[in-house]
Order: sequence, then C-alpha cells, then structure tokens
Amino acid sequence: MGYKIQDSDIALLRKAGVSENDVRHCVKVAEKALEIAERTGSDVNMELIGRGALFHDLGKAKTHEIEHGKIGAELGSQLGLIREITDIMEKHIRGGLTEEEARELGLPVKDYTLKTLEERIVIYSDRLVDIIMDGIVDIGGDELEAERRFEEILMEYPKYGKNKKTLNRYLEYHREMQGLMSIKE
Repeated sequence: MGYKIQDSDIALLRKAGVSENDVRHCVKVAEKALEIAERTGSDVNMELIGRGALFHDLGKAKTHEIEHGKIGAELGSQLGLIREITDIMEKHIRGGLTEEEARELGLPVKDYTLKTLEERIVIYSDRLVDIIMDGIVDIGGDELEAERRFEEILMEYPKYGKNKKTLNRYLEYHREMQGLMSIKE
C-alpha cells in the first residue's frame, strides 16, 4: 500500500479537540480511502489520500455545522498541513459544492468542486463509511455490501444524498470508483 496512518496524526486530531467518535470516523475513512485507492490501481498520492481522509473532519473540533469544512481547513493550515490536504478538508462538504450552492448554504462563495482523483476517493470513502458506521447495511464482515447497495441506499435515505445535486455527485463518484476497480480486476 505504501502509506500507513500515523499515530502522530491521530494524536493531532485528539489534541485539536476532535471527539473520540469523530476520531474513529476519521480513522475509518482514512482506512477505507486507502483501501479504495489500492483497489482502483490508479497512480495516486497515497499519503495525500490517507492524511486528507484522516483530517477531513478536523473542523468538528469546533462545530458539527456545515462550515466545519472551512473551519477545519483553517485549523489544518495553522497546524502546517499542506494545501492539498486542507483543500480536501474544505471541499468535502456535500461532495464538492459549486459557487451557487456555497452561496445558498451561506459559505464563502467559491468553487469547492473536486478536481483530483485523490479528492474524489476521500469524499466517496467518507460517504461509504457513514453508511457502514450508521449500520444501514448488515455488512456481516463484508463492507463491500455498502458499495454494492450504494445507489439504492442514497436513493432510499435522503440524509446521504442530501439533495438532487449532491446525490448526483455521489452517484458519479461511486460509478467512477467502481469503474476503476473493475478495470483493475
């Protein structure tokens, strides 16, 4: 795999005030993102994926509201995280917002859309982990069930798709990842 989640990074989350539940979520997202990246066989930056996924919810040390992505990116910059990581943190809200959506949600107006495969892998993994950790599917030791039923789950549970634009973004990421993984197999 080439990159292992660092205990020192997990300690940084705790020191920043991220709750243990949120730390568990972040670690699980990092593990899932690294797994998916490996399964795609794509030439990606594994450290960026692992650290971007681990720190994506750093802003939840301050708030669980929609601006936690922006706040997390600011905190990440203060901690010395590289721009590519803080970009993932800031953009992960609803899978990468357009300027129009940012305006509607009261966030700083800018383009939050995901530009890199690394960003899309992290954000897709975040949604998968939400489904897995919320117990939406009976995984019985097989987390792939969340992937197999991803589209169905997003359609059935509005909290995961949020709205039509967000739903369509997540469906695109799912199809992209599944396509990359099937090419490798």
